[in-house]
Amino acid sequence: MLTRLFSLLLFSLLLQTAVAQEHPLSVEQIKKLTADRSYSALSLYREYLSLPNDANFPEDIERMAVWLEQQFGQRGFSVTRIDTPGSPLLLAERPSAGAQKTALVYLQADGQPVDPAAWDQPHPFTPVMKTLDGSGNWQIIPWPPEDVELWPDWRVFARAASDSKGPNIQFLAAIDNLDQAGVTPEFNLKVVIDLEEELGSPNLPPAVEANRELLAADMLLIFDGPPHASNQPTLVFGARGIATVTLTTYGPKVPQHSGHYGNYIPNPGFHLAHILSSLKSPDGRVLIPGFYDGVSISDEVKAILDQVPDDEAAIRRQLGVKQADRVAGTLQQSLQYPSLNIRGLGSAWIGQQARTVIPATATAEIDIRLVRESDPEYLLQLLREHIQAQGYTILDHAPSDLERQQHARLVSFDSTVNYAAFRTDFDSVPGRLTTAALNHLFGEDPIRIRTAGGSIPISPFVDTLGVPAVSVPTVNIDNNQHSPNENLRLGNFIEGISIITAVLAQPLVP
Repeated sequence: MLTRLFSLLLFSLLLQTAVAQEHPLSVEQIKKLTADRSYSALSLYREYLSLPNDANFPEDIERMAVWLEQQFGQRGFSVTRIDTPGSPLLLAERPSAGAQKTALVYLQADGQPVDPAAWDQPHPFTPVMKTLDGSGNWQIIPWPPEDVELWPDWRVFARAASDSKGPNIQFLAAIDNLDQAGVTPEFNLKVVIDLEEELGSPNLPPAVEANRELLAADMLLIFDGPPHASNQPTLVFGARGIATVTLTTYGPKVPQHSGHYGNYIPNPGFHLAHILSSLKSPDGRVLIPGFYDGVSISDEVKAILDQVPDDEAAIRRQLGVKQADRVAGTLQQSLQYPSLNIRGLGSAWIGQQARTVIPATATAEIDIRLVRESDPEYLLQLLREHIQAQGYTILDHAPSDLERQQHARLVSFDSTVNYAAFRTDFDSVPGRLTTAALNHLFGEDPIRIRTAGGSIPISPFVDTLGVPAVSVPTVNIDNNQHSPNENLRLGNFIEGISIITAVLAQPLVP
């Protein structure tokens, strides 16, 4: 208990020291710079959103990469391409005279695939402005001219509006603010732009390993994602990693008439259902022995987690569920544990296309969210052993005719570890810097989240370069990222420019 109190007191003293450092821009200056630039930033944002950015189409990514190189080049950055087997990483560098420290900034530029028919607008890559009508429905309005006041609750709808083209433009606009004010950051800037994040950043870890010296920095700043559900200023000090698994069970080689062979030929859908139902208890806890090994929540950690002002009853109402899973006592505590999720299921046909067949296969897509205490390969091995204990023979391929005759219960298991989790101490260099900046801008401490539930490919930087990392969210939480009708609220877009301006101008904290 004394240790926890001492740690909190020490952090408070460090924070007071940080806030005492004179910020080169007053709050009024930051807000005026941003207001004066809001329309030009919005116009640049509109242009950027019009560039398709699905990483499955390299030719589109190449056009966007050229656009980014031009934009950063116009702002005094030297831009280098780090080649990978896929799309390159972009590295934009801008030194500050006399700076002894370097901040590496992570930005993501690619987006999720689109289904134009699911969007309520002409096309996902044709950005539109919308407002709520009297019935609570989003309606397209004309794009505002420069002499019209931007209403904070208007929203821009387009793919990657929030995830993550919005933060990209907020960063560029913040650089413009600093240049307009004649303010130079106290640290050198290196900006790495990931063009394959939505593919799981498969080429990022080896690229970071091969370019250690080029990417070397003292801290990592991530401008990505939404703040706390309250929309209050937020800092995130960690994120879960992710591993994925594809499970496929097998029945007849081709679908068979259920009247002819029902009760005789095994149905792979039931095999898959048996496996999946064995993974979790009715209250959501993973039943695989050892899955939660190594994770514990001390009184000190609990105190940190309890500072996050979650209204869990409101969250459940908004999401339409009566009861939460029982992995831990609260939402923030639950996010400290690895999770196992069924992210997709498929077998035969459904809806109007349903037919009376015994399917040939049934497939489940699974994601495992990783925490710092869990070894991803260990968790995958536990899952394999658990499935084997249910009586299944595991393959890494579709079964041959011989294997079908040798084994009654077959399942293929294909897994990938995308990236590990990361977590940074609150009193790290970027923790003190970003906390001081947000305290200066808003006049109060930001919400500090120990670990976010989502995953971003930061661990290759943290582990390989040995740098502490903090994420600064700047978009609205109800942005529909990864879904149709993704959007960014104008109030958050404009405020995000001020936030990044305050962070980049913040003096380094001892």
